[in-house]
Amino acid sequence: MNQVELLSDRVSAVQLDGRRNRELQRRERIFDDNVRTIGVDKDALDHQVKELREKDQRQANEFKIYADELLCSDRVACVLEQRQKKDERLLNEAIVQFRQQFQQPASRREFDLNDPELLKKQEGVRILPGLPGEDLAQKDRLRKQQEQLRAWTLQQQDELERAKQQLHQEMHQYDQSRLALDNRALELQKMEDQSKKAAAIATKDFNLALAAEITNRHLQEHHEEEENNQTDILNQLNGDLLMENPEQNISVLGLSRLRKDYYKGMSAKELQQYTQYQLQQAEDRKRAVMEQREKELQEHHERMTSTRAALLLERQHARINKELRRAMDNTNARLAQTHDAQKKHLQDVYTNIPDERYFSQFNTSSR
Repeated sequence: MNQVELLSDRVSAVQLDGRRNRELQRRERIFDDNVRTIGVDKDALDHQVKELREKDQRQANEFKIYADELLCSDRVACVLEQRQKKDERLLNEAIVQFRQQFQQPASRREFDLNDPELLKKQEGVRILPGLPGEDLAQKDRLRKQQEQLRAWTLQQQDELERAKQQLHQEMHQYDQSRLALDNRALELQKMEDQSKKAAAIATKDFNLALAAEITNRHLQEHHEEEENNQTDILNQLNGDLLMENPEQNISVLGLSRLRKDYYKGMSAKELQQYTQYQLQQAEDRKRAVMEQREKELQEHHERMTSTRAALLLERQHARINKELRRAMDNTNARLAQTHDAQKKHLQDVYTNIPDERYFSQFNTSSR
């Protein structure tokens, strides 16, 4: 007999293969620890990743700030170094210029001994052959040295005198400027004292005027207050409160209402009615006390009766519970014996130990 394959069978087979393949892929995803995502706290992992990124960003910002500070410090150091080099160069140039202007070799005392042009400067003087080292111009040289020393001394005295005169002139100018400043300070102090005095006088006048105005206002207020007090006293004396007008007790809400602020006490009739009302209340209170006492005695009797009945019922329940507990103990003992016999029978019958094949049949599906 020929087998005929239907379209529905083919579709079912294709669907079955697809489900089988999806089940195999799902099983691989679930049982593979490297790619499994089920059972993992994704929110916690995302939070950890976010914290790591924030930490890296914070460290990068701190490193950038530190690098900027280093660059700024390097720039400042370079500027200071250039400024120091410039100051040193200017100082060296000033020293060289000072030496060129005021420390010429020709101004030294021993320059005549080391003058390379000494022989050219000597006119008509010749050293005889055979007498090397003889100083024929010693007297002339000593005389010139003394003249030069005298000239230097005079020049130093003139410079010292000019310096003293300049110092004296500067001190005189300083004294004049101090005197001018002191005079100006005195004038300013005098002007300030005058302005303070004028301000004090103006303040005093204003305070006096203000005090007079306040005094007048207080006197006027006191006078008005005295007049108001006298008027109030007259009104109180002639008013309904002190005159004890009986009509003032009646309220605007009706004759049965009284005004609390104008009430002066009860009349004789009202006192008699109030006394009768109090006596009636005392009798009613005594009758209520007697009724309450009778009710409490009746409740106590009922409570004692119910307590006695409850005690008898509790004893009966205790006796029934004791019998039930004894029957339950007997039943538990029989069940324990049956359980021990069954356990011993199972230990004698089932002696096989489960191996790896028994445990491999579990956890084989992803569902």
